[in-house]
Amino acid sequence: MHIQDNISLKDYNTFGIDVTAKHFVSVSALDELIAVLKLDQYQNKLILGGGSNMLLTKPVDALVIHINIKGKSVLSNQNNSVLIEAQAGENWHEFVQWTLEHNYGGLENMSLIPGNVGTAPIQNIGAYGVELKDHFVSCQALNLETLELETFTKHICQFGYRNSIFKHEAKGKYIIISVVFELTTTNHVLRTNYGAITSQLEAMHVVTPSIQTISQAVIAIRENKLPNPKEIGNSGSFFKNPVILNSQFELLKQNFPNIPSYPVSETEVKVPAGWLIETAGFKGKTFGNYGVHKNQALVLVNYGGAKGQDILELSQLIQKTIYRIFNISIEAEVNIL
Repeated sequence: MHIQDNISLKDYNTFGIDVTAKHFVSVSALDELIAVLKLDQYQNKLILGGGSNMLLTKPVDALVIHINIKGKSVLSNQNNSVLIEAQAGENWHEFVQWTLEHNYGGLENMSLIPGNVGTAPIQNIGAYGVELKDHFVSCQALNLETLELETFTKHICQFGYRNSIFKHEAKGKYIIISVVFELTTTNHVLRTNYGAITSQLEAMHVVTPSIQTISQAVIAIRENKLPNPKEIGNSGSFFKNPVILNSQFELLKQNFPNIPSYPVSETEVKVPAGWLIETAGFKGKTFGNYGVHKNQALVLVNYGGAKGQDILELSQLIQKTIYRIFNISIEAEVNIL
């Protein structure tokens, strides 16, 4: 292992925020990770995956441990089911494309989501009607107290909308090392009725969709709506879509008859946070070298050289404005550090 001092984290977070880590090390194997965690001289440690779900607002006075453990393997393949294990350091989108190259179905709607496999269960990432939990079997996680591996099944993970046990009881206590997915090999279940997938497939002149063409459609939609973090710093969707009671939604419709919603249960609906932010006038608004993206109001962007604190204050202004106008609290998806 090679521990470096005073290293910029600009290339390790998709917002492209230039803050310094007091110490930094990248680990590519489990035994390396355990060895680093045993180093008593570094009392403060921060685990870093793909850096896609975080906003850095100040220098990191800790040893930043970059999880770069990679590998993919087929555990079993029988009937119409294949079990795939992916290591935590695998790039999520590249992993999805690998599954499609092998004609394994299930993850195609989640193409082009930024980040790594290891952080995906924490957030229960999802897009276009599919969530990670729909194909999750289990994950191996390192207990930071015992330095032993433990298996978390789907039930144990307590998945919810952009939520899991790793955001609550297990927060800060484990590092996910690998994830097992169950995918299909034939008779794939195609999900095309969410968002603009159907119209995009029509624009692509696709009559009979496949898992591959659905992925292509999702990529086209996302590239049209969302900025590439390599070109414009961002973390994808900054806010969660709020879930409110049907009674509150009916009251809102009196003043905002066009407000969209998606049913969650018999008593609750999900309201698109992007619609709320756009209606409040923030879409495309710039504040010097940062702002809200012109094509997607959910995405806060760093046009170059912005500070994390600037973007944090913008997110807080948006939250206050949404609450004032709609009496709805919207919650940040990203971790603020």
